[in-house]
Amino acid sequence: MGEPFENSEAWKSARMLTNETYSLCRRDPLAKDFGLRDQLQRAAVSVMNNVAEGWESLHVAEKRQAYNIARRSCGEVRSMTYVLLDNKFISATEQTNLQKLCIQSGKLISGLIRSLGDR
Repeated sequence: MGEPFENSEAWKSARMLTNETYSLCRRDPLAKDFGLRDQLQRAAVSVMNNVAEGWESLHVAEKRQAYNIARRSCGEVRSMTYVLLDNKFISATEQTNLQKLCIQSGKLISGLIRSLGDR
């Protein structure tokens, strides 16, 4: 048995992204925009859960697929930061912070994908 996913830097980073997302979603007016809030929360949780799912998988193809979904979800959250900014749900500083968390998670997940090599 290898390291638990909770020790993975990619999962820890995704957890920080999820926590920051949930923190922003508790504030008005975003808390009242149910569609946007729910989509944002689902995408952030997808990053975290797909890193865990890939980590726990025994099959390389399944690992790669889960990590790719996690990476795409990072892009989804990052894209939504523009909706949040443009509609004044968050400040430019908050957007930059959320984008940095997305990019950091994405890079760590890319590292997991690279570690699989050509298997």
